[in-house]
Amino acid sequence: MRWLAQDEHNAWLHLAASATVIVAGFALDISLDDWRWLVSAIAFVWVTEAMNTAVEELCDRLSPQFDEAIGRVKDLAAGAVLAASLAAAVIGLLTLGPPFLRSIG
Repeated sequence: MRWLAQDEHNAWLHLAASATVIVAGFALDISLDDWRWLVSAIAFVWVTEAMNTAVEELCDRLSPQFDEAIGRVKDLAAGAVLAASLAAAVIGLLTLGPPFLRSIG
């Protein structure tokens, strides 16, 4: 994971989002059930990001020159990260939104 965070730009974005969500969860004093949702969503994003990076590294090693099929494989792996990130955002909004609205209202 250290290598992932050092070498991948998107990993820094995921790290910032993860930290923000964790801080918000503590600040809003969310329930244990809510923590389970948030931790699962964060883990899902990190796992897909790690798998995407592994797929990209392997593809680059196997085919350093452009190959349309390799490009499709890389696009599918990146799409999995996007889908995981969007799902995590929805989970975050559904989990943190109500306590946040209660705290300001």
